This record gives sequence, structure tokens and C-alpha cells, in this order.
Amino acid sequence: MPWSSRTLLCPRGHAFDVARSGYCNLLQPQDRKSLHPGDSRESVIARRRCWERGLGSSLLDAMTELLEPYLGPARRVLDVGSGDGFLLHELSERLGAEGWGLDISTPAAEAAARAWPAQRWIVANGDRRIPLLDGVFSAVTSITSRRNAAEFRRVLSANGALLLVVPAPDDLAELREALLGRAVDKDRAASARASLQDLFEQAEEHTVRSSHELDGAALADLLQGSYRGARHSAQHKLAGIRSMTVTVSYQLLLFRPGG
Repeated sequence: MPWSSRTLLCPRGHAFDVARSGYCNLLQPQDRKSLHPGDSRESVIARRRCWERGLGSSLLDAMTELLEPYLGPARRVLDVGSGDGFLLHELSERLGAEGWGLDISTPAAEAAARAWPAQRWIVANGDRRIPLLDGVFSAVTSITSRRNAAEFRRVLSANGALLLVVPAPDDLAELREALLGRAVDKDRAASARASLQDLFEQAEEHTVRSSHELDGAALADLLQGSYRGARHSAQHKLAGIRSMTVTVSYQLLLFRPGG
């Protein structure tokens, strides 16, 4: 779908209005997981504050370096599961690329569109279908989000790159141990590779890691911006922690079209 003025047009001639705040809602009733799917407004705001504190700086540096060689003349990036939009905005600016963000959360897309109108923001369920044209993106990213290998391959150009970012086993280990009593290591990279092996070939893999001294307010935002934020027991334990050094760690997996 090309972006035209305040309207999105599909090849069959259907028109979808862009909201006044700057996003377009293409989420169909049958694709909803709940009445209000995706991140809440509170989670979106908390995660945005985490990025603004610099918790994603090392990640952005690594993503920029990995994707630059693959953008080509089109320089168009799609972030599936774009959330509050901070990472896509920063990445697009660094790469001089046209950024498209897709998320199932209306509050997330609205917050992103209001903050960064230069990028395109769409509400849709990427787990089922990405409502965009075939082969138009130089790069597709999925940052700690779900994966739809077939749709990633369809919208990615033949010479493009897919970049998956998953939490490394030691990500937030100190916080998880304090709140849960233990920090269970999970190898999320293995399942990511398995989900893509029929359509993609892995080209590179890197781990980025940084440590941050966070006060109580920053820790509360970090918790609110994750699935653990809804746990009352975790919130109760966090109230007694004034500060903590936290490890932020990601594995970056870069794939090329294959299969």
C-alpha cells in the first residue's frame, strides 16, 4: 500500500484514512486478540522513558552497523512490533532511511505517530498478515517481538536483510533475580533460528551488552514496560529497591532471503 496524502490505498482500490495523529489503523476485527490488543498506554510511556535514559544506545549502534550494507538505493525499513516507535525513529534517522512501523497496539502507534510524523505508523496484526506490498523493504526488523517468517520474506526485497533482536540469556538478570528469586537463562536465539530456517539463511550474529545504574523510578519503568509489569508481587518487591545495576543484553541475528 503506498502512502498518499492522508489516505492509504490498496491495489483493489480500497482507501484507509490516516488518523489526525498520524497513524493508520488496518487491524481487522477477526485479527484482534482482545478488545484492546497489544501494549497499554502506560507500558508505552514507561518503555519510551527507558529508551530516553539510554538503555537502547548500544543496541542502536549495532543495528545501524549491521543494516547499512544491505539498504541499497531504496533505503526502506519496516519494524514489525514497533511499539512506542523510538528505536525505528532513531534507526531511520541514522540510516537516512524511510521508516515504517507496524504494531497491534493502537496506543503505541498513536504515541509513535505524534512523536515522529516523518515515519509511517500502522496498526495491524503482523502475526497473521503484514498489509503492505511484496518486496518493497530493504530491511525488516523484529525487536524482541513475534516472528512471521512467511510475511517477512514476502515484503522483503530479494537483496534485503532481516534483523531479529532477542533478549540474551543474561538480559535484566539482576532485576529478575531480585523480583523472582532466580534469573533463569533462556536461549531465545535457538527458537528464532528454527522459526526462519525454511525461508532464510543466517548471515551474522552478535551480542551487545551494557550495564546501567538505575534508580527506583527507572526500575519501575523497566518493569512496567515488560510483561512482568502486571505482576503485583513483582511491584511489591520493587518498592523496596532504591537502586540497582542492571545488565541490558541482546542477541542480534541477521538473515538473508533463502530457502
